[in-house]
Amino acid sequence: MLDTTPLLRAFARYRLNRLASLDPVESQRATLRRLVWTARRTRFGRDHGFADIADIAAYQRRVPIRRYEDFWTAYWQGDFPRLTDVSWPGTIPYFAVTSGTTAGRSKYIPVSKAMLRSNSRASADLYSFHLRARPKSRILAGKSFMLGGSTRLVDEAPGVQSGDLSGIMAANVPRYARPRFFPPPELALLDDWEEKVTRLAKQSLVEDIRMIGGTPSWLLLFFERMESDAAGMTVGEVYPDLELLVHGGVSFAPYRDRFRRLFADIHAEFREVYPASEGFVAMADDVPEAGLRLSLDHGMFFEFVPVRELGNRSPTRHWIENVQVGVDYAVVVSTCAGLWSYLIGDTVTFVDLLHARITITGRTAQMLSAFGEHVIVSELDRAITQSAERTHCAVTDYAVGALVPEQGSAQGRHLMVVEFEPATAAPDLNHFAALFDGALQDDNDDYRAHRSGDYGLGLPAIVVGCPGMFAAWMKRRGRLGGQNKVPRIITDPALLEDLRAFAKNHAK
Repeated sequence: MLDTTPLLRAFARYRLNRLASLDPVESQRATLRRLVWTARRTRFGRDHGFADIADIAAYQRRVPIRRYEDFWTAYWQGDFPRLTDVSWPGTIPYFAVTSGTTAGRSKYIPVSKAMLRSNSRASADLYSFHLRARPKSRILAGKSFMLGGSTRLVDEAPGVQSGDLSGIMAANVPRYARPRFFPPPELALLDDWEEKVTRLAKQSLVEDIRMIGGTPSWLLLFFERMESDAAGMTVGEVYPDLELLVHGGVSFAPYRDRFRRLFADIHAEFREVYPASEGFVAMADDVPEAGLRLSLDHGMFFEFVPVRELGNRSPTRHWIENVQVGVDYAVVVSTCAGLWSYLIGDTVTFVDLLHARITITGRTAQMLSAFGEHVIVSELDRAITQSAERTHCAVTDYAVGALVPEQGSAQGRHLMVVEFEPATAAPDLNHFAALFDGALQDDNDDYRAHRSGDYGLGLPAIVVGCPGMFAAWMKRRGRLGGQNKVPRIITDPALLEDLRAFAKNHAK
């Protein structure tokens, strides 16, 4: 295969120079101005007076924050699946189908041609950052492997299709570039996740893989199958020229040690991305500790609402000009696919204002606060990572929920369902629970107050799932593989009880 990395390197130099001189505030101001002007003649634009909007303050006065259900009911449902000049000019050709993290309802997120171009530019930025870190890279001398869901798309109407976002992107890869991507169409179209992983693992053994990406938990399952098929060969022996592991979707912290062991004999870098069905939000442009840099000039305007104000009738709406470091914000986007002040459901905190870098802290619907403890996903991730490190074990997956007080007891507690890596010895569960509890208390004042004196909230309970339990549970729920994620926080008591019972029965 012809190595086209030199061409990419030339583009990377140009793009990195542009990014070095990018003014985050002016870039976002110009982005919103272009978006509003482009959509001024759509039904949404006419309803909100886009033609008369002169600045960001006027936009925020006229356009309220909306959730998916608000858009669906007021603008999309009546014309679906053919949205023409509704909230974005022209006809929307694709819809990314997603159920979110915990909800069971399918959501249809518009993907315009402009958004396809935005996602492609973000991908080019990802490779540019890699080349800056690896000046001698030859990443385009081989293939890029994205471990996603089925690329099969559903015909909703003439010229309109829906499906997994990875399928939409795969359908729009230029014909000349398709030989550089793995898997081939006949494997990418497979719906059965277990069959797909088995066949991908076997086929990838004979491919020159230079980049691989996906959700950490599913990547681990894939690598386990690949090593089994490779008769004991390591990841580095199977993919000797692998340069880049791209991960996203869930926090990498609980998985980092396992990936380091898997990649111990290979010189590949790990790079985190923050892709969403609504658009490519951010990616790591520096070392992991630096956070993720927002994609500020790709057709997305970002607003940030303090999480604690989400229930307010008129929450404070910040943008890149006036955000602060260390505040937990809900992410709100306006995009070149016709989303306007749309609450995407993720929460972030800024760690670097100069370069607009963030870290992902969780989901707006994922806060564990059955007792007023206000625990978020990032705090759980840190607590379980520290507990695993101190007990010399590795966690494959986990989920946490609340156990309300039983009759005759005034004390509730958290239930943690954990699957440990088979290769490491399972820790003493009481010790693990105590470490987890202590880490949470160090990180969260509300949790520490409720645990004070072991009175209001008891020590967390732990249920251990045997190897493969979470994958089996996700499969039973029709959520195996691809973009689906194990919910870190389960607020539905019935779903939590279902997981607890499944973990116990699966062990038998």
